Amino acid sequence: MMKLKRSAPALLKFSKRTATVLFGGAAALFGLGSAAFAAQPHPWQISFQEAASPVMEQINSFNTFTLWIVVPIVLFVLLLLILCAVKFNRKANPTPSKTTHNTMIEIVWTVAPVLILVVLAVPSFRLLYNELEIPEAHMTIKATGYQWYWGYEYPDNNDISFDSYMLQDDERGPNDPRLLAVDNEIVVPVGKVVRVQVTAADVLHSFAMPSMGLKMDAVPGRLNETWFQAEREGIYYGQCSELCGTLHAFMPIAIRVVSDEQFTQWASMAAEDVEGANEMLAGLLDEQRKLAQR
Repeated sequence: MMKLKRSAPALLKFSKRTATVLFGGAAALFGLGSAAFAAQPHPWQISFQEAASPVMEQINSFNTFTLWIVVPIVLFVLLLLILCAVKFNRKANPTPSKTTHNTMIEIVWTVAPVLILVVLAVPSFRLLYNELEIPEAHMTIKATGYQWYWGYEYPDNNDISFDSYMLQDDERGPNDPRLLAVDNEIVVPVGKVVRVQVTAADVLHSFAMPSMGLKMDAVPGRLNETWFQAEREGIYYGQCSELCGTLHAFMPIAIRVVSDEQFTQWASMAAEDVEGANEMLAGLLDEQRKLAQR
């Protein structure tokens, strides 16, 4: 695979990456990956990833609701096509009707679609409102898209900041997912409303996290906002979802959701030393795993 071209500051941080790789690998090596919830694509998956936020739960519900409307419509249209093919072919109906108008049919095929759209519009508008209306946030994260990595800032937590690169094949732990694992994960507390401010420094990017119901464009010179509230601890994966150049496919996003206490400890140390904070958090997660196995 083509190696990412890193800037000089990023190269200086490369030694710190070893600890972060261990952070991701430790969770997998010690079995934490099976104990903690993890959302990522799976082979032959055709459905959404399991919902991990209230917004994604609403998206799943709306998808199911829409399916129950679409399937009867498709079956009804298929039935009409079969009926027309059987009943009105040249052999069965050699003298076709010359009817050009039918008031009742015209009323039905006008009113029925309108009613269907109204039924779909009500939950659709409710969902859009809940996606766009940001509740009172407990914390803010600024995500900046670069070619081809992400930069994160925590303005509410002592201005923590770091860059996040995809792990290369020779850097991944035994169970780190290929093309999704990163050196520095976003760390957030479970159950808290997180405001995400999204922008870009060069070209268009898109911050997308399927299990959280997130997808927000990153536009240079513009600050877009979205939000999420993780309901379970674990690791969640997403990717840039806007074609942004040669290595567009190689700028994943990883969000690690931890307890309030673990986040507080990580944040207090990350303000000075992200490497040390990641090592400390890996140790806390390992202790949590051992306690869970007793």
